[in-house]
Order: sequence, then C-alpha cells, then structure tokens
Amino acid sequence: MSAYVVIHATVKDADKFKEYGAAAGPIVKAHNGELVCGGHLKSVLHGEESRERCVIIKFADTAAAEGWYNSPEYQAVIPVRNEALESVFIVVE
Repeated sequence: MSAYVVIHATVKDADKFKEYGAAAGPIVKAHNGELVCGGHLKSVLHGEESRERCVIIKFADTAAAEGWYNSPEYQAVIPVRNEALESVFIVVE
C-alpha cells in the first residue's frame, strides 16, 4: 500500500531553504519517492494550522518512506533543514 509523507512547514531562512531543497530533492528521487504536491497553504477548512507550506511525497509503502527518512543521505541534510524550516513530518498510509 502506498505511503505518503506529509510535511507542514514554515520557512525560517530562505537561503537555507533553497540549499535544503537542492539537497533533499535528489535524495527523495534516489529512494523512489514522488513529489505529489508542494506549496503554500491556500485555506484551512477546519481547525487551526499555523504553518505556511505543505508538501506531500509518495512512496511505495511505509517501509520505503521510513527508509528514505532514516537514510544516511537524508540524515546528513537534517541540520540544514532545521535551520531552514520549522516543520512536522508524518507518514500516512
């Protein structure tokens, strides 16, 4: 069953965000992840959401999604991500 990594984020540092995106994108592809969508939130239909961006990445299954996240390649870019973004990453099956 496909799994989706859903990321809610607010950019803290635009330059670091560009650096992170340039590094993270190829790592997602190398792990057979597919960017479904990403951009600014347009509206909140129910509840509260304070973050400004949302990204959804599709993987073959939860193991593949967790394999990408826990890979040495992705773990190496997390310090840049943390400088660039305030974020939450979740996996949905």
